[in-house]
Amino acid sequence: MAKLVECVPNFSEGNNKEQVIDAVAQAISQTLGCVLLDVDSGASTNRTVYTFVGSPEAVVEGALNAARVAGQLIDMSQHSGEHPRMGALDVCPFVPVRNVSMEECVTCAHNFGQRLATELGVPVYLYGAAARHESRKALPSIRAGEYEALPEKPGRLRKVQGIGWYLEEESMAQVSTNLLDFETTPLHAVYEEICQDAQELNLPVVGSQLVGLVPKKAILDAAEFYIKKEKLFILEEEQKIRLVVSRLGLDSLSPFHPRERIIEYLVEAGEVDRGLVAKPLSGFVRAVGARSAAPGGGSVSAAVGALGAALGSMVGLMSYGKRQFEDLDPIMRKLVPPFHQAMEELVAMVDADSCAFNSYMEAMKLPKNTPEERERRTAAMQQGLKTAMGVPYGLAEKVNGLWPVLKELAQHCNLACKSDIQVGAKMLEAAVFGAYFNVIINLKDITDDKFKLVMSQKVSGLLEEAKQGSAVVLALLEKRVA
Repeated sequence: MAKLVECVPNFSEGNNKEQVIDAVAQAISQTLGCVLLDVDSGASTNRTVYTFVGSPEAVVEGALNAARVAGQLIDMSQHSGEHPRMGALDVCPFVPVRNVSMEECVTCAHNFGQRLATELGVPVYLYGAAARHESRKALPSIRAGEYEALPEKPGRLRKVQGIGWYLEEESMAQVSTNLLDFETTPLHAVYEEICQDAQELNLPVVGSQLVGLVPKKAILDAAEFYIKKEKLFILEEEQKIRLVVSRLGLDSLSPFHPRERIIEYLVEAGEVDRGLVAKPLSGFVRAVGARSAAPGGGSVSAAVGALGAALGSMVGLMSYGKRQFEDLDPIMRKLVPPFHQAMEELVAMVDADSCAFNSYMEAMKLPKNTPEERERRTAAMQQGLKTAMGVPYGLAEKVNGLWPVLKELAQHCNLACKSDIQVGAKMLEAAVFGAYFNVIINLKDITDDKFKLVMSQKVSGLLEEAKQGSAVVLALLEKRVA
């Protein structure tokens, strides 16, 4: 999948929509490769947060285009607002979203800063992970002495910057925080810390508000915290998100619509080709049946494996939360999550297998007119074959990791679901068979004999493991009597 970076520039204008806010938004949206996802303006703060995504190169261009417009339209000598700021463009963070490392985002920040300083002739300060000096990592220390003199105070939460103010339009006080790294200090940690302080002051917390967009992982991490804290049993992503919206009070000031506020959902909604898994079942079957090498047996094997794991999850849930099986609840709470997780991962492999094979097909199209071109083409084809084998091999490993939990499920599950777990076992076995054949057929064209031997032995072992695992599950079920 393509590299995707989120850019969240904050501009010092939150009131003049027609002349400034919309103009900056237009500069971003008209940049090739950039998708503007959100524009969030605040009257009291006199500030607008823009959220857009694109390739690393595209977001740098989009941020530069926006800065050029803002530099022409925003007069800082006339600006005032509750939020501290450095200039017309206050901050411009680059955040990894998909297939991008933090190091690559730091490179984006450095490239953007260099070009901004050169082209617009303005001072640029690098902070956070992009800072070149330890003393400039904290944003308040950079802001101090600029448009506001902000005292730097030691904090309790790492990678978090915060400030408090009173919102006239909402008639309430607000603690505004900037999370530089939600994996270091997650959303729920910030919220719980503020709630604790408020409780000590005998003040109620009415909720929270997200400005701009949020990565899905940040929400799901918070969900796991509350699931563990409250000893809940929640598996579905949608229900986890609802839990976080409720616990953090994200809809207290205005409705929180996940499909409009979570980055990954917005990106998916804007993609023209959302892959095989987004198709209805009939569409997927027709795609397999079309005159095309992909999707083929690898994608079908992944789909079959996902269905086998889904049946395991279903049987576990049908044996949970029922009065006649209440003694099984602790067992099912342990057994169901591995099936649910495998189901999600195997679904992703449906498209991954098709994409992996496409890398080999692309290598075949490389020019072969000169000895050097032929050598590069051969090397690319060999690598493409190895990449194509990686997905089905990983599929077999993933499925085989389910046999221990499936065996335990077979010993304890609701026998009314006996046929479901039997079908699930055979589908998981079939998925490994499919993975085995997909590895073997690609091995024949590999020229590295040592690689061929090792891979052949490994995948044969995985196949035998699947055969034995399925047989044991079926035998355990046959021994049980209703």
